[in-house]
Amino acid sequence: MRSTPTILHLDMDAFYASAEQAAKPSLRGKAVVVGGLGPRGVVATASYEARRFGVHSAMPTAQARRLAPHAAYLTPRFTLYRDISNQVMGLLRALSPLVEPLSLDEAFVDLEAGGAAWDSASALETARRLRADIRRVTGLSGSVGLAVSKMLAKIGSERAKPDGLLLIEPGTERDLLAPLPVRVLPGVGPATGDHLRRAGITTVEEIAEAGQDELVRLLGKAHGAGLYAMALALDERPVVSEREGKSVSVEDTYDLDIHDRVRVRGEVARLAERCTGRLREAGRSGRTVVLKVRRYDFSTLTRSETLRGPTDDPAVVRESAARLLEGVDTTGGVRLLGVGVSGLADYTQEDLFAQAAGERAAAGKTGREPEAPEGTEAEAVDPVAPAAPEERRWPAGHDVVHAVHGHGWIQGSGVGRVTVRFETPTSAPGRVRTFRTEDPELSLTAPLPLVVESGHGEG
Repeated sequence: MRSTPTILHLDMDAFYASAEQAAKPSLRGKAVVVGGLGPRGVVATASYEARRFGVHSAMPTAQARRLAPHAAYLTPRFTLYRDISNQVMGLLRALSPLVEPLSLDEAFVDLEAGGAAWDSASALETARRLRADIRRVTGLSGSVGLAVSKMLAKIGSERAKPDGLLLIEPGTERDLLAPLPVRVLPGVGPATGDHLRRAGITTVEEIAEAGQDELVRLLGKAHGAGLYAMALALDERPVVSEREGKSVSVEDTYDLDIHDRVRVRGEVARLAERCTGRLREAGRSGRTVVLKVRRYDFSTLTRSETLRGPTDDPAVVRESAARLLEGVDTTGGVRLLGVGVSGLADYTQEDLFAQAAGERAAAGKTGREPEAPEGTEAEAVDPVAPAAPEERRWPAGHDVVHAVHGHGWIQGSGVGRVTVRFETPTSAPGRVRTFRTEDPELSLTAPLPLVVESGHGEG
């Protein structure tokens, strides 16, 4: 293991909620919750103001509304979040070729590999510059941990939150880890944490004192030995560039076993959406969909399905994962669910559509119709029947533009009305107006940048 603290972990602070506060002057300093707003919606991110009421990520939105009824509840705007993430990841890649994104708002960086740091002092200076650059470019804050390993760097960024920087000096790691709860270590979810607690082990120091043999007896050879090493502050995992990854996956461990089959299906669909989101962030696609299910008795089942061509389409991955789930018995309850995509490529199913279009053009000369790519269906369109008009949807928090009043965002809608607050990231808190949902002068639009660089303002 290296002896210099040149592994950096960046975690953007309450990312989705902070982006919404930066975009909406009227919400700054107020409780904001971003997530699904339907009956089965789940909180994606809560602002620090909302967290004071007990709201946190992965909580049902209905529960969050009971805890913080006066908070602003918004649906995610992934176009904006991806744009900001691309800006942040660009700053990280300017520091090193070894950047390992974990999500839109989180990444590891090996500063030594890029010559950006070689000791504690240079690592601190680089981290300070990075945080200042992130704020200048995006208007948002990020917390940074610096250490000799990925595990310690991530712990450092967690302890630095919000908007902080922590360097863990070599030689101090064991003292730092000792009093922390076991859940701080990678791979310790609620189930493993409960298993250790029943054995009288609640802190990292107690893991180290228990010894490797006892951990292996409790958790199995691989998990037990790995956990013991991490309790001793030993973590040899390298920072791996996302281009070197062979798969992309997401998984959730649940505090209570899920018995409701409908909820299991909903969780799998949500994980499929997150997984394809990460695929798209990395500019990748994949052809094998993998479902992971850990049941009530700790038995873990993995099922996979290989598609004809690579895809990053959420609907395709979601439907494939749903098919895989149908072959898994979840009667006794589910502790963990995961969805992944492997067989990564740099092109997507869309290329197959283009290929099919080219084949159709060639087929026109031969009179033969080519086969459509697998996973697609030819639409039967009646040329006489008029298309049914689509109902206009007004998602809370999304951007709109009005022919007279300009740019704003949707505060809410219902009963044929939509309420809009007209303001921009650089304006004062704006005025609220209400319109008919079918108002022809009002339409959805793209998000505005959070920061307008000097010399590039509106003309």
